Amino acid sequence: MSAAMKKSATGDYVEVKFRIPAARIIEVKEVLASYGAIAEEPESVPWEEVYPDFNGSVALRGARKREGLTQKELAALVGISQTHISEMEHGKRPIGKDMARRLAKVLRADYRVFL
Repeated sequence: MSAAMKKSATGDYVEVKFRIPAARIIEVKEVLASYGAIAEEPESVPWEEVYPDFNGSVALRGARKREGLTQKELAALVGISQTHISEMEHGKRPIGKDMARRLAKVLRADYRVFL
């Protein structure tokens, strides 16, 4: 297998990972920079781009399943009908702020994920 390989875009650089105390990060970066190290900051991508289909309905279904509850069990704990839970999970019924707070309390989540 002596096929020609593409040359790395970074040339003669090698990527190395370290675990260091957070309090010493500036000092370590300065030392590494003195040896010609290049600090590459990872690109940040908004979560909306990564999960375009995420919404309160998806969060509700995921949180319910995480807690191991059926729609009927969750409905009983929140004090509404199972049909309403189903409609919220399928995006047919909006989840208002009051309902989000009630769901969050039962599902141990931040109410804002359901809005």
